[in-house]
Amino acid sequence: MGLIAYFSAEIGLESSLPTYSGGLGVLAGDHVKAAADAGIEMIAVTLLYRQGYGRQHVDSDGIQSETYPEFEPSDFLEDTGIDLALELDGCKLHSRIWKRTVTGVSGHSVDVLFLDTQNPANSAEHIALSQRLYGGDDSTRIRQEFLLGVGGVRALKALAAWPLSGIHLNEGHCTFAALELLAQGWSRDELHNKSLFTTHTPVPAGHDRFTWQEMERVLGTLLPEDARLLAGEDSASMSHLAIELCGRANAVSNLNAYVASEMFSEHHIQPITNGAHHITWVSPAMATLYDEHISGWREDPLMLSHAGRLDDDGLTTARFSSRKILFDIIHSMTGRKLDPSRLTIGFARRFATYKRADLVFHDLERLRRIGKDRMQFVFAGKAHPRDEGGKEMIRMIFEAAKNLGEDVPVVFLEDYSMATGLAMTSGVDVWMNNPVRPMEASGTSGMKAVMNGVPNCSILDGWWPEGCEHGVNGWAVGNSEDERDDVRDNKALLDTLEQEVLPAWQEGAQRWAAFSRAAIKTSARFTAARMLDEYLRIYESFTPREEVSFRG
Repeated sequence: MGLIAYFSAEIGLESSLPTYSGGLGVLAGDHVKAAADAGIEMIAVTLLYRQGYGRQHVDSDGIQSETYPEFEPSDFLEDTGIDLALELDGCKLHSRIWKRTVTGVSGHSVDVLFLDTQNPANSAEHIALSQRLYGGDDSTRIRQEFLLGVGGVRALKALAAWPLSGIHLNEGHCTFAALELLAQGWSRDELHNKSLFTTHTPVPAGHDRFTWQEMERVLGTLLPEDARLLAGEDSASMSHLAIELCGRANAVSNLNAYVASEMFSEHHIQPITNGAHHITWVSPAMATLYDEHISGWREDPLMLSHAGRLDDDGLTTARFSSRKILFDIIHSMTGRKLDPSRLTIGFARRFATYKRADLVFHDLERLRRIGKDRMQFVFAGKAHPRDEGGKEMIRMIFEAAKNLGEDVPVVFLEDYSMATGLAMTSGVDVWMNNPVRPMEASGTSGMKAVMNGVPNCSILDGWWPEGCEHGVNGWAVGNSEDERDDVRDNKALLDTLEQEVLPAWQEGAQRWAAFSRAAIKTSARFTAARMLDEYLRIYESFTPREEVSFRG
């Protein structure tokens, strides 16, 4: 197998490199890390966002605001010294190529290319393409996708030492890479036989659409003659264009594949459930425990299925250490001291309204009766700057926190990051997820929790229907209902907490250690290593070709 080019609009490698917004970008980073671990010949392409997704600030009333401090790429990335010059808007768009090399546990490396338009020769509009992730309007967005796809292929021309065996497009943002490869000499059959498209978004409104006027203005002759037939007559759907051009398509959980099959009814959507990179997402205390009792888990995370080797005392001690790190972070950020004797429930997501961060608070008085002096909550997550519904959920959580007071403490950690995510998924006692089923594509934060011995208490959406063993490694909330009913789901969540989760917690450390071991065993099936193994079967099936020619 030769070189695979992996395209993604965001790739999260570490907290201090703010080139991600949430699950999609962190998943892409885990994909790259797992490829490096497995020794897969891969090169990844994304964009550089000097202001990232925005730094979140939340005041005492829960009102979110954002600032956009710039970071210096040279602090984190290698400057290749190579600039691209692309024709766009009747002038040249100049883009510098930066690089980050990711080295896996095997010693193999995967390069990630970042395209940056911070060049004085560019117009202000073109410089803005490398400022904010998911910022600007459709005019900015389509040009960012032009830079990612067309510029990404040109960057491979400038830097790749081997020919391409195939391409992997992570969501519709990357679709223009397929068009550029056609322009560079690939035939439709070659593209079809050497490409994979991954869809995450389970609702039609979540897929990028652009007017045909804008498509023609930006792409010009790159647009194929049958583009409207492929992407839609009224407007151009990037996901539909991608799935029509690519030979294979996958969704990111079994349930997500079922939903995507309804959106793309003429295509087979293969399920490849997401996974989390185990070395990144296991806390230091738990990693030390695994090193002592599960030899080889770093090289082969399937070894985590041997969590039965972990004794109660060692597991409880490691879990206590992870909790202490989280509690110390909470104290330093908020001034609040949480009670280590209480059941600590965590929720950290992108604050989209369908994720229902505030669901547990819909019946405050019942929650108070259940949880007084026994439970506490830790929340984190960002709403998109233009998502007023998401921002309102943050305000409602702060209002609920004030109402509950010290009866049921609720803390919110602002400016959610990968570092905060690790502290939370390893430091809470239970991981909670409340999406409107079936809108959660996968939900990798829950996978990170089980890797750290933290059971899930969640709606049966995304990955959880595949992983849940109710009352063994966590708890299912509800009965897999698809229609939205917040009253019903709030009752089901509180019923589960009152009747099952809290009683198990109050049985003591030995009982809880059994839940932790079962959770860790489950995590062995939801690692990025397993995910990459499934993708590798597709990569290896790409039709071989001796070399890829580039023009221009």
